[in-house]
Amino acid sequence: MAKQLTFIHAADLHLGAPFRGLQALSESWATRLLAAIPESYDRVIDAALKHEVDFVVIAGDIFDSARASYADYLHFFEGLKRLDSAGIPAYLCTGNHDPFTSWQQDFFALPPNTLMFPADKPGFALYEKEGETLAILGGRGYYNQSWPADKDIAEGISRQAAEEATGTKAPFAIGVLHTGLNLDPEKAPTEPGRLMQAGMDYWALGHIHLKYAYPPANPRLVFSGCIQGRDIKETGERGIYKVTLTEGLPNRLEFIPTASVVWQKMEVDVSECASLGEVSDKVLRDLFHENSKAQCEEMCTRIALVGKTELHTILDRPGILSDLRKALNDAYPVFFCDALLNKTTRPYDKEALREEGLFPAVFLQVCASFEGDCESTVLYLQDEFLKRSLQFPRACEKEVGQLASEAQELVLDLLGKVDA
Repeated sequence: MAKQLTFIHAADLHLGAPFRGLQALSESWATRLLAAIPESYDRVIDAALKHEVDFVVIAGDIFDSARASYADYLHFFEGLKRLDSAGIPAYLCTGNHDPFTSWQQDFFALPPNTLMFPADKPGFALYEKEGETLAILGGRGYYNQSWPADKDIAEGISRQAAEEATGTKAPFAIGVLHTGLNLDPEKAPTEPGRLMQAGMDYWALGHIHLKYAYPPANPRLVFSGCIQGRDIKETGERGIYKVTLTEGLPNRLEFIPTASVVWQKMEVDVSECASLGEVSDKVLRDLFHENSKAQCEEMCTRIALVGKTELHTILDRPGILSDLRKALNDAYPVFFCDALLNKTTRPYDKEALREEGLFPAVFLQVCASFEGDCESTVLYLQDEFLKRSLQFPRACEKEVGQLASEAQELVLDLLGKVDA
């Protein structure tokens, strides 16, 4: 009968992390967000117990700060003890946020079920089940907050090295690292090809806060992402993987969401709305639709109102957006609108402006020439940037058409305000 192994792959817990970049946060939501990350960690432990996995791997950045509080340590160790009571081992490595030198060894001793991989060299461990060695694990953590540029964090970690160090062979071999892989060259990078050739069945990786699995058909290099988004840059569902390894079969991943608060950027098209009340109703409908896909109880959003509408100038009046935002936040406590932005445009009759033959007509003609020759536009912009000793952002090269369209609408809007 084919051997099988199941485990939880988690990373980047960031216990104790503050929430960043919020605007006009209410007292109740400030309190709510402080509890979100500890709650997400509890869900990691709950998932391990519910699925009765063989063990849990946490691939670094358990704490957000090198000086984590006693309360954060206490909460983390309580979770490990819950696993210990259920007979589930845990394997940890340190990350750049919580390097080995920062761990408060005088706070708590690791429970009997928990092993932390060393940071000054590769370390190895055996997982046994019913008297049989089922897996060899190899890993290494961060020693200090930075990783030496001339050292490969994966050096010395391979199936062969694990077998030689333990004197044992096993059906499965698993690597555990906190690394930028080739996605972040500043944080202990290592080449994917090197890991793929190391003979490991699965690499449980931490540091990249997004889900990533390679190759798709049989994932062996995997980032589970962070367990709870901390700001508007970390949108969408966040969680962990339940990993199933079976002899002779591709690896299987099951994503388990753990975030109790999901961040989301939204665009709400209000072009069909005839009043501010209808705008508010449209935003709420879209919020509920987005929340239904997010697999969370609560959601922090940054909402941009878009579309061509006669309400554009009304939405631009002082106090209107803040009043709308307050009404949205008061309506349903499960949603928090961090910012409400007016990205709508006025519905101009461009053909009529062209026929008038005045400045707007000339302006639209120039815009049309830019839109029709993006390559020349990029060269023009690069030249203008160089004249000011600046470098034209490469990321903007592919967005020149969109940026030109937005600039056109902005100028027409400003001209409309002057006319008014």
